Amino acid sequence: MIHQFFLDRRPHNGMTFEEYTEMMRRAAEEAEKPDLQNKQIEGQPLVKLNYQRFSRILRTYKIDPLLEKIVKNISTSQIWMIISEISCGDSSQNIPYIAKIAGLNPLISLRIILRDSNPDIMDHYLTNGTSRSIPKLVAFDESGNELFQWGARPAEAQALVDRLRSEGVPKEEFIEELHLWYGRDRGKTLENELKKIITSCGIA
Repeated sequence: MIHQFFLDRRPHNGMTFEEYTEMMRRAAEEAEKPDLQNKQIEGQPLVKLNYQRFSRILRTYKIDPLLEKIVKNISTSQIWMIISEISCGDSSQNIPYIAKIAGLNPLISLRIILRDSNPDIMDHYLTNGTSRSIPKLVAFDESGNELFQWGARPAEAQALVDRLRSEGVPKEEFIEELHLWYGRDRGKTLENELKKIITSCGIA
């Protein structure tokens, strides 16, 4: 089924990665201003840290050669839509990898839409049928047929969060553990998951 939001070209009109990055940069600068407490912008205090993580990954990430080969073998035009928000820590840890991977092939158009501005689209991609977890990556062909989904976290990261929650670990502590996991993993689990997804759906 082709979604109406695709026919309305809302993914096509989403932000480019460069526009999203600039949005994060400006928000990180804004978060440093001394009158932040008066702004009442939800999640903004996290944006500076998110942008630091985001920028570090962009500077240091080297794509796995096998994944590079797989992505470069994609021979048909695709739109990779990411649902995100700049205040999301998981987005800061995953989107830079996805953007660099998508950038390997000119046939892939990466677009980012904001969850809170597009609740109807988000509701098509709930985690476990209930959670608006992000980031979510959804790939479409030119006609709007869905090719694959990924997100909101690598499976190993999600298992870590589930375990810590079940043990009653406070949110602040399990979030810290989650980001330590991301720092150690350096995108390798995400790479392996994308290798399997892309090859299994027969688009490369």
